Amino acid sequence: MSSRTCLLILLVATSSCVVANAKCAQPATLQPAATRDGQHDFDFQIGSWKTHLQRRLHPLTGTNEWVEYDGTTIVRKVWGGKSNLVELEVDGKPGHIEGASWRLYNAEARQWSLNFSNSASGTLSTPTIGQFTNGRGEFYSQESLNGRSILVRFVIEPQDADTCHFEQAFSDDGGKTWETNWIATDTRLPGGAG
Repeated sequence: MSSRTCLLILLVATSSCVVANAKCAQPATLQPAATRDGQHDFDFQIGSWKTHLQRRLHPLTGTNEWVEYDGTTIVRKVWGGKSNLVELEVDGKPGHIEGASWRLYNAEARQWSLNFSNSASGTLSTPTIGQFTNGRGEFYSQESLNGRSILVRFVIEPQDADTCHFEQAFSDDGGKTWETNWIATDTRLPGGAG
């Protein structure tokens, strides 16, 4: 075998190794993580509940005056669970609150929008939007309070099959700090399963 033939074989072998290594060195195509279908996230809450509510009277003013209410919450499934309607009715020293929330599931975004209204205003508030992760629902919006732009965070945490905890907080510093202004605990009424 001539030296020229040996050199040609060596070059071909080296080129093959370089091409093989180049293919191995290319980043693997990343497959997106399986996205969880959350359209049944609120199924646990369908039914009738006893509600205890605490509300901060003057959020983001530096005051810490709270009032308490007791009453009921009824949650009805709509569209086979892709939506639900919440009716809240509570009474306390400061008066009577009737509220409703229409929760809608966006299958494409895999997120919920929570749309709240009370009977006093008769209009829907800006929806808070989010999802459940590891059993905890977090929902956010940007709203206005006393002429200032604020962030709103609403958290829903089932404690067990018969108890659920809700908290709303406001931030006027872009989410660096949060002040809780609404705390509710729902306890399932006997025979209140959906």
